[in-house]
Amino acid sequence: MDRNALRTVTVAIAGVTILAWLAAAITGFADQVALALGFMPARLSGAQVPWAAAPAFLTPLTATLVHGGLMHLLFNLLVFVWCGLAVERVLGRTGVIVLYLAGAYGAAAAQWAVGPMATVPMIGASGAVSAVIGAYSLSFGRPKMITRSMRLNRWINAVWLLAAWIVLQLMMGWLAGVQGVMVATPAHIGGFIAGLLLQRALLLWRYRTA
Repeated sequence: MDRNALRTVTVAIAGVTILAWLAAAITGFADQVALALGFMPARLSGAQVPWAAAPAFLTPLTATLVHGGLMHLLFNLLVFVWCGLAVERVLGRTGVIVLYLAGAYGAAAAQWAVGPMATVPMIGASGAVSAVIGAYSLSFGRPKMITRSMRLNRWINAVWLLAAWIVLQLMMGWLAGVQGVMVATPAHIGGFIAGLLLQRALLLWRYRTA
């Protein structure tokens, strides 16, 4: 990785996420941090918890700083850095930040929609990363000629990429043994859709004066 890559917002986000995980792991408070910072749909529906926790409206974002284990963390960040650096070259720093935030909240919204009273905390940056992957799939995907429509082929390619991402996440969750937290398929879909919907708008915004 060259010096310019190290100055990117993608690497900065990854660095903050690593530091947050290390702090929780070293202090031995990983479980408590998951409860305090994880996204719990029931809290957004008005439920109260008997422990100190981040404000419910912030937990879609704080949940991205909490991971179920080192494998969960490294896999998410490997994919994020790989796709994020490429997306950042096209959409810029602001574009990556918008995608990450929108992905985090889009993932939480999707998870809340399917289980508004769920009390299992959802943790991890997967939803936010999903938005970056969605933007990446439209920016760099090379779809196969399945139909005569190039646009339809691009969307088919995006759906296949989403399916592969979800399967890999489920496998990582199983291997990491993240019992008691959500490895949430709706969240991945919500984040991915946010990335798909924002990609063109962010592209047009960045090159609005070109």
